[in-house]
Amino acid sequence: MANWQRNRVVVTGLGALTPIGKTVTEYWEGLISGRNGIGPITLFDASRHECRIAGEVKGFDPHDYLDRKEAKRMDRFTQFAVIASRQALADAQLVINDLNADQVGVIIGTGVGGLRVMEDQQEIYLRKGPGRCSPFLVPTMIANMAAGMTAIHTGAKGPNSCTVTACAAGSNAIGDAYRLIQSGYAKAMICGGTEAAVTPLAMAGFASMKAVSMRNDQPETASRPFSLDRDGFVMGEGSGILILEDLEQAIGRNAKIYAEIVGYGTTCDAYHMTSPIPDGQGAARAIELAIKDAGLTARDICYINAHGTSTPVNDATETRAIKKALGEYAASVPISSTKSMTGHLLGGSGGIEAVATVMAIVHDQVPPTTNLTNPDPECDLDYIPNHSRAHQVEAALSNSFGFGGHNATLAFKKYH
Repeated sequence: MANWQRNRVVVTGLGALTPIGKTVTEYWEGLISGRNGIGPITLFDASRHECRIAGEVKGFDPHDYLDRKEAKRMDRFTQFAVIASRQALADAQLVINDLNADQVGVIIGTGVGGLRVMEDQQEIYLRKGPGRCSPFLVPTMIANMAAGMTAIHTGAKGPNSCTVTACAAGSNAIGDAYRLIQSGYAKAMICGGTEAAVTPLAMAGFASMKAVSMRNDQPETASRPFSLDRDGFVMGEGSGILILEDLEQAIGRNAKIYAEIVGYGTTCDAYHMTSPIPDGQGAARAIELAIKDAGLTARDICYINAHGTSTPVNDATETRAIKKALGEYAASVPISSTKSMTGHLLGGSGGIEAVATVMAIVHDQVPPTTNLTNPDPECDLDYIPNHSRAHQVEAALSNSFGFGGHNATLAFKKYH
């Protein structure tokens, strides 16, 4: 584009619904204290399932935030997104009105969309016949509805989209939103990820793949990224949302600025449906691209929020990718997987982990990788075991990698 411009983009609002807190403050305090949000599944009867644990958003009642009619017309993943987006807008003190609505957009990623509605309606179809299926089945099930309903509930009329790149979806959404503001297509974006896949079918499918931990009797220690004895990820749910704004607009309205988003790298392994390429080259290129896009070097990176799923293949591959991208400096960078506390939110993970990365920059404090008592020799970087650490964070990365070979890395830095 001949007249393409690079506007600076900052983070002015945050929202989060997570297994360890239903606000950003609760979530951050939980991360720093090492609180664990994983326990027995309560959202359905999991007694027949091989895996019976997950990171649920505890005490969540949509009617605390939405009226009954509104809540009924949304799957849980959409409820999470709308509520977290409202939190983030309130935090940013960004009012959407007739004057700016066309310049405020929404991109919210998800991995599977309204799976619970689909499962429930399939059961009704089989028991009662097609005439009894809800007219809201399709509009509540489809993955883009989190972004669509967020726009309806906030009045945002600018660019609106949904990334569905498995576990990279939340980070891709934030990166794509960043590009839209950077290039002048929007002045502000509501962006992040959401997921509510603690459902019978999803849990059965992941268990059949042998992808999830079977430590049903030890839920709080089941997610153990980078540990030698890790045996799979733990499903989580929730939403993380950022308000990104054009710097000039943010300054003009005297907004509080958490951090600046400065880089985005996205690649594909083009290798396998579910496994990352063994040498980590695809993930490494995403990291390298984000650093280059930010105008930084490996030595500028002070913290990495790792994808760190607690699966045998992912954690070793991500370690190799970080080494490949950062070279000899990789050993000097504090890295943590907050999935050790929240579980893996699939398409929502990039959203809550971007929130964690921004908060690490704000507070100069890095969250730990909990349950890391028996490190894997193949995962030999500084994975901040078990306890948070005070650490000056000028620039940080957040990694997300998904089935299909999708890789996304975001780069944030202190705003000066």
